[in-house]
Amino acid sequence: MTSCSASNITVQVDRKTILNDVSLTVAPREWITIVGPNGAGKSTLLSVLAGLRTSDGQVCLDGREVSSMSPRERALLAAYVPQHPAVPAGMSVQNYVLIGRTPHLSVLGVEGRDDYEVVDRVMHQLDLSHLAHRTLDSLSGGELQRCHLARAIAQQTSVVFFDEPTTALDLGHQQQVLELINGLQESQELTVVMTMHDLSLASQYSDRVFLLGEGKIAAHGRPQDVLDSERLSSLYGARIAVLEVDGHIVVIPGKE
Repeated sequence: MTSCSASNITVQVDRKTILNDVSLTVAPREWITIVGPNGAGKSTLLSVLAGLRTSDGQVCLDGREVSSMSPRERALLAAYVPQHPAVPAGMSVQNYVLIGRTPHLSVLGVEGRDDYEVVDRVMHQLDLSHLAHRTLDSLSGGELQRCHLARAIAQQTSVVFFDEPTTALDLGHQQQVLELINGLQESQELTVVMTMHDLSLASQYSDRVFLLGEGKIAAHGRPQDVLDSERLSSLYGARIAVLEVDGHIVVIPGKE
């Protein structure tokens, strides 16, 4: 099981502070979601946690400093799904998912039977087997998002970082993707770190949420403790109502 922690993370770009002294800890098998307004620093923080962006401060995976790891060492511990993954033209679904096996290969190695077995199993889990020989550019948005998820799961890491995995999906496909992640987290004991805009969905699936504002953590804890109407209205600069519907938190714009 792999934990993730960050201490005193600060990121500046062109003298502008994007993240300011951010610290957090994610326990093994925990699902945390980073939320906040546009420009709050969510994606920047996720890329720092994944070891893909440098910062002041310290990030550790499995108790080791990320800055001391090679890209391959990081990739054996954590997978990262960006908000807009590259979609290689003409590549088949099977070959795309197979890319997830790259960290497990030797420098001049090629995929073997075990790698193909992992890919076949993951594609079956995510209902992609019948699309194995389809090209990525022929898929629907929901199918393509499942391919990105499959590639990350085929990497067989203990931690998966997701940057806005439901972006541009309709309500049905948003639910489907999050249910898939939820099922995989439970069956494979994954640690999930995610950014999201949708506060209602974040509250339903997360063990804890971290609310960012202007590069700082404004609040963190259980969704029901963090997603407070007054706090959200102040941070987002809008009237926001927080309701409970069928035992779930629902966050909606409030009427003036």
